[in-house]
Amino acid sequence: MEQSYVGEILLSRGVVNATQLGEAVSAADERGVALTDFLVATRTVEEEKLVRALADEVGIDYLEEIAADMVPEELIELVPITFARNHQVLPIRILDEDDVVQVAVTNPLDLFALDDLRALLGRPVEPIAVRRETIDDAINSVYERKDEAALREDGEGDDVEELQDLIDMTDEAPVIRWVNNLFYTSVQERASDIHIEPHNDKVVVRYRIDGKLVKRKEAPRGFLAPIIARVKIEAGLNIAEKRLPQDGRITKKIRGKIIDVRVSTVPNIGGERVVMRLLDKENVMLDLVDLGFAKRELDLLQFLIRRPNGIMLVTGPTGSGKTTTLYGALNQINTPEKNILTVENPVEYELAGIGQMQVQKKIGLTFASGLRAFLRQDPDVIMVGEIRDHETADIAIHASLTGHLVLSTLHTNDAAAAITRLVDMGIQEFQISSSLLGVLAQRLVRRLCEKCRQPYRATHENLIELGLDISRMNEELENLRKAAATTVLRESAPPPVPDAEVGAFDDQSTQIRDMSAFATPLDDEGMPLFYKPVGCEACGHTGYRGRIGIYEMMMIDEPVRRAILAKEDSKSIQRAARQNGMRLLREDGARQVIAGVTSVEEVLAATQAVDIEMDE
Repeated sequence: MEQSYVGEILLSRGVVNATQLGEAVSAADERGVALTDFLVATRTVEEEKLVRALADEVGIDYLEEIAADMVPEELIELVPITFARNHQVLPIRILDEDDVVQVAVTNPLDLFALDDLRALLGRPVEPIAVRRETIDDAINSVYERKDEAALREDGEGDDVEELQDLIDMTDEAPVIRWVNNLFYTSVQERASDIHIEPHNDKVVVRYRIDGKLVKRKEAPRGFLAPIIARVKIEAGLNIAEKRLPQDGRITKKIRGKIIDVRVSTVPNIGGERVVMRLLDKENVMLDLVDLGFAKRELDLLQFLIRRPNGIMLVTGPTGSGKTTTLYGALNQINTPEKNILTVENPVEYELAGIGQMQVQKKIGLTFASGLRAFLRQDPDVIMVGEIRDHETADIAIHASLTGHLVLSTLHTNDAAAAITRLVDMGIQEFQISSSLLGVLAQRLVRRLCEKCRQPYRATHENLIELGLDISRMNEELENLRKAAATTVLRESAPPPVPDAEVGAFDDQSTQIRDMSAFATPLDDEGMPLFYKPVGCEACGHTGYRGRIGIYEMMMIDEPVRRAILAKEDSKSIQRAARQNGMRLLREDGARQVIAGVTSVEEVLAATQAVDIEMDE
């Protein structure tokens, strides 16, 4: 399909303007991707509007949903799954008149695919337009149903143990398709990990979605060995070795994306267990404005990462999004004028224009040795994956004092605890106060599904749980409303108050919530409106879809610097930081609750460790 022809259609139908189209065509040609894919990926155009415009152009209808369980098996038998996925087509029903097959398509202009499908089916076809996500869901569901039926027919036998038999069984199409379907469905459901676990009578597959493990698939126990063998073969591992843990990698192209899969196998009493971590190598790097900051914290972070020297730390437990925040920061300051180097374990995403080194402890390449080597590479900015010992911390301190900006992470519960952690590593207080610029503590909370979330009147207990002072309730609520009103978004979600307006923030379509959405109390007592999860098809009946950050930004200003030099404890340092407006993690979580983004329960779960530390 010619980019210019598609562009003319979208322009004539008002889907894009001339400026947007010109920029998109140039960028799509430069990256070698389809114009339609680029427009959707960059959120320039909603996919539904784009598909409807193309459908109108060729005179076909648009379909909202596909009833996958109603697709006739006789049609699926005639169409290979690879053809359906590659061309984004799926026969969905036989129409009464003239034995015509209705075919779902995402690209109504792809006439070659329709011609090939007509030949495969041996019948005339009638296209109907659908979104890519809709057809992907249907393809996965339809072919998964077919493959699981095949597994059930053959899976009642004993475990297969002989090497030759393993190879033979792994070459069977149902097993290959079943394993491949794990990757397709996991990407479709935004999973970060796939767990394949042996049970007494079956094989269970769980996906980690938005930080929670969810059971998704099962297979007969007799297929454990060939399933594990298939994964090992793809990862380049030894399928005969079952007594020792093994690590490997798989690269997959799924839904047009290159996915890097980190594979880990470990022996279990009941058989080998596999965990696969999924990393989208072509993921559009998140900008800081996509991470859910309030304007105050975002402004402070952007100020710090543009400083010529010093140390900026991001803290939090494993899986709290620290690396994503650092990548977003590097993405903002990555210009040809700066030499940016990173040492990571592992390198999760490749950043264009940035030198990235991966730690390899077996050959002595550690964070400390990598950082020391970087100082001879004339860097402007250095990112260290983690500061975990005195040597790394000491080199980072000296690098910052000699004219370099250093970004790194620490494992602490809150921002103030980073100071005591550095002291525990043997760093002197005067070194910390002279080199440290700021500390950002963060957690991830699940976002409420906007299609099914349910409003309710907040209770005093809710407000107390969120850390609000009852004696100053009105003042604290007003401050939270103001903070929620400055939540920075690239695409504004529906505000909690109906018909509230959204105001422009800058010229890159970034927006902030209008204060009018939060300024008016919702009842006579001035209690705000909160939301709770319900569950629907869109969110997999969890009530949540996606995650977003809550933050605690501590600047190393004069009050904090004096507290550090006086060797005060973390709570005293925290009180000093709050003099200049620092919000604690739970208070920032309350901002996201008031903004209608997450629930009280999510904030409490994410900040529980901070409470435990406070109680101690």
